[in-house]
Amino acid sequence: MTTPAPALPPKWFIRVAWRVHRGLHRISGGRFLWAPSNKRGYGALRLTTTGRTSGQERSVILGYLEDGPNLVTLAMNGWIEGHPAWWLNLEAQPEAVVRLDGEEPRPVRARTVVGQERERLWKVWTDMNPKLDAYAATRTTVTPVVVLEPR
Repeated sequence: MTTPAPALPPKWFIRVAWRVHRGLHRISGGRFLWAPSNKRGYGALRLTTTGRTSGQERSVILGYLEDGPNLVTLAMNGWIEGHPAWWLNLEAQPEAVVRLDGEEPRPVRARTVVGQERERLWKVWTDMNPKLDAYAATRTTVTPVVVLEPR
């Protein structure tokens, strides 16, 4: 017997939620919605990329895990089809800047992981969120596991 796919909110709701999230972060000066990874197993970071077509800085808030000196996130696009813009930007220009709560910005280089490394890091995420596989199964797009390495 297969597990039914989890219900997802409509795309418009997901996009509005992202905008509200960024607005709350901006209004609070970064104090609201950030948590270090030690509080719940994962944390929130601010990633600044270079727009692949505009060349302008683009920032997004993402969940992350720590893996030694690296930060690990998922390019999941709110579980809707396709890859998020921030990941497409990193594919074009892997150098970025990460800001964690209470820390100075740190330069990073992004890479996607494959094989055993992907399996290991995906398992870390699924151990924290057992529904992750079911959410990922709602998409035909494979969810990249992204490692942000210090430069």
